[in-house]
Amino acid sequence: MALKASPIWVCPRTPCSDLGSSDLWSRNSGSAFNLRFDLEKSRKWECCCLAVLAQRAITPVEDEKPDVSSVGPSWGIERTQGNESRGFHKDLNLLPKPLSANDLSSCSKDGSKVRVAYQGLPGAYSEAAALKAYPKCETVPCDQFEEAFKAVELWLVDKAVLPIENSVGGSIHRNYDLLLRHRLNIVGEVQLQVNHCLLGLPGVRMEEIKNVLSHPQALAQCDVMLSNLGVVRINTDDTAGAAQMVASTGLRDTGAVASARAAEIYGLDVLAEKIQDDDDNITRFLVLAREHIIPGTDRPYKTSIVFTLEEGAGVLFKALAVFALRDINLTKVKSRPQKQRPLRVVDDSNEGSAKYFDYMFYIDFQASMAEPRAQYALEHLQEFATFLRVLGCYPMDTVL
Repeated sequence: MALKASPIWVCPRTPCSDLGSSDLWSRNSGSAFNLRFDLEKSRKWECCCLAVLAQRAITPVEDEKPDVSSVGPSWGIERTQGNESRGFHKDLNLLPKPLSANDLSSCSKDGSKVRVAYQGLPGAYSEAAALKAYPKCETVPCDQFEEAFKAVELWLVDKAVLPIENSVGGSIHRNYDLLLRHRLNIVGEVQLQVNHCLLGLPGVRMEEIKNVLSHPQALAQCDVMLSNLGVVRINTDDTAGAAQMVASTGLRDTGAVASARAAEIYGLDVLAEKIQDDDDNITRFLVLAREHIIPGTDRPYKTSIVFTLEEGAGVLFKALAVFALRDINLTKVKSRPQKQRPLRVVDDSNEGSAKYFDYMFYIDFQASMAEPRAQYALEHLQEFATFLRVLGCYPMDTVL
């Protein structure tokens, strides 16, 4: 299996090159973005999805460069260096066939053939999200978020499911930055209702708990309950890890805030259920893969993009207006400072003294890239954006 480049949404009239795999759009391009996504043109669309616009150089964004210093050779690269690459195949029927839309959909019905990476230990909420997306998948735990990204890039797993925002705690900034650093595509989303439980060793009563371990956000989301108990809060990397620590240490005065499934896995008792302050505690997860999925219009779709703007009065308003003009609903607007260029001089000269933050804007909108209105909106956005990348177009998760 050869290593594949990440796809790009580009205009088919624009000359393509194989210089990279990020979704770059040039704001000065004169080509009309008049894609009509149908079966007859899908082959041309898929071909153009593997290249970037290369007619003109645009302002580079350092944040979007992947961190490949610690990434070794992938399985696909190693295989192409074997005997298969030394000569032609004698039987053309033995050549691998390209994936079709049917192949992608059949593989993801129940996840029986899918290996999915997540951050944390078994029993984590991220694992529950992976099992919701692919009920029969093989879940692969990772210590950190970035390791889950790399696991997909190195072909160790097929997908990664990572949290991106919580209805109480807000956005997970680290994963927004990693989305830009790595070349993975968003192929789905999962909305999971989080129900925190207080766990303890078998036979322990709630009154005996003096210390509670969990992820900082989980502890914050259960502030009222923990304050009433008067316990000492101790931060851990994830909720399932907290449950494992309680089980391994055997301390009767120590509990954990985690899921009921974590209690089953680590042999703990559920001392109290649904201890979060807000009943509607929803975490949204993204499903990431190496290849994009072919967008459609058969169900509600969402598209995620990231872009930068030149400084000017009302530029952000104009950028967002391209969606309002086409009746496209924005479900998320997130700004993040550019790490490689956090400050810019206002007058763009070395003598200037006033400075301001230079931001990147992440936007989710409810429309499919197969719809002309979404294509026209992105073409219009190029008039204001100095950098634009489509992170993915994927079906919305409408079931909790």
